[in-house]
Amino acid sequence: MTELEVELIGGRNPVVEALRSGRQLNKIWVAEGVNKKSIGEIMKLAKEAGVVVQTSPKQKLDGMTDISHQGIVASVAAYDYAELDDLFLVAKSRKQDPFFLILDELEDPHNLGSILRTADASGVHGIIIPKRRAVGLTGIVAKASTGAIEHIPVVRVNNLAQTIEELKKRGVWIAGTDASNSTDYRHMEATLPLAVIIGSEGKGMSRILREKCDFLYSLPMVGHVTSLNASVAAALLMYEVLRKRQSSQATS
Repeated sequence: MTELEVELIGGRNPVVEALRSGRQLNKIWVAEGVNKKSIGEIMKLAKEAGVVVQTSPKQKLDGMTDISHQGIVASVAAYDYAELDDLFLVAKSRKQDPFFLILDELEDPHNLGSILRTADASGVHGIIIPKRRAVGLTGIVAKASTGAIEHIPVVRVNNLAQTIEELKKRGVWIAGTDASNSTDYRHMEATLPLAVIIGSEGKGMSRILREKCDFLYSLPMVGHVTSLNASVAAALLMYEVLRKRQSSQATS
């Protein structure tokens, strides 16, 4: 394994979730002075998986990563990206209509991590990101996701527009957000097979993707700012889908 194929993750929850998921860990470093009882689950899972745990000075861990590591750093195999078919298989395994997120050139790793965390909580079957001009799956993303990165499949594609066309052919409807000429998101058609596009932090959704949307929704804004953080907007939309799908199941 080359150096480029290794990621460093830091923090207790990300390391626990990596161990629970069966991800290949090469080594775990624990800062001197960390109470071993407080990381009992990590020690137990590491022993079961045959992962070496080494005690090191905190300064060494600080120098290994700029992630807030809580005294725990692990070297893991690079994150594997899923295929589009994998997302449909997740939906099928849950006997649910597909619900995907498409992230249009999202560059902030903390936003991606937060979105992964909310996606796991709200029942999203997978996330689609572009290969260029967008953040990928990194240690910072893993830390921000508090372990959700191990449970949400992420597909990385060359061309989002072409991927949207493929999703449409497979019966998935496409929804995006647009402040003008759009419908309040609370009127969303959420019980259909659905993919929701989240625009980038600065520019929002690109024109070419906007033109491919079957639905355009807006988030009501009554204050002085003109837009929401991408992860906040995504969370509102994800939970609206979850709310409507649960309501539909309750009345069916």
